Formats: sequence, structure tokens, C-alpha cells
Amino acid sequence: MIDKFIAPVTSLLDKFIPDADTKQKIAHEIATMSQRHAQEIALAQIAVNREEAKGNWFQAGWRPATGWVCVLGFAVNFLISPLAAGFGLVIPQADTSTMLPVLMGMLGLGGLRSYEKTKKV
Repeated sequence: MIDKFIAPVTSLLDKFIPDADTKQKIAHEIATMSQRHAQEIALAQIAVNREEAKGNWFQAGWRPATGWVCVLGFAVNFLISPLAAGFGLVIPQADTSTMLPVLMGMLGLGGLRSYEKTKKV
């Protein structure tokens, strides 16, 4: 879209700038302006991503902590509670109907991230 605006602007240069070298230099600057701007935006986003990736343990640890809560819930439901029932102890079970969608979402996202890592994305 920007290319459509470049031709009229460069044609105006013919009217106002008599020197051919200066005219070509300005036309080149105008033509590459949007590319430079897009590159600057990409570099700024990379810098933001790098800073966010550093994070602290609280920011970086929410996903593993959520995973461990789900693992502990499943351990109570399918390991601890059945074993305790053999000894006559009744241990309340965790509600898997709310835990399972969270775990499946995390595992799905984790699987996609593993795929991205293997493709070096």
C-alpha cells in the first residue's frame, strides 16, 4: 500500500530538486522508510520478549505450580485415596471436573510448545 504513495512523492521530487544524485538519495530514503520502521518495531518486540522471558520465579513458575496442583489432585484421587481406603481411612477426593480442563489445556499448550522447539520456532 505504501508503494502506491511512493511514486507520486518521487515524481514531486523532480519539480523541487534539480540535482539527480540528491533526488535519488531522497527517493531511496522514502522507499525504504517503511521497511526500516517495520524492522525497528520487530527489534523492539524482540527486546520486550527477552525481558519478559527473564522474569522472576513467580512469573516463570505459575505454569509448573498449576501442573503440580493438578498432579497432586490426581495423586490423591487415584493413588492415596484408594490405598487409604484399604486401611479404612476416608480421604476426600479432589474435583477433577474443574481440574481436568486446566490440565488438558496446559498439556495441549505444552505439546505445541514442544513441537515449536523441535522446529526451532
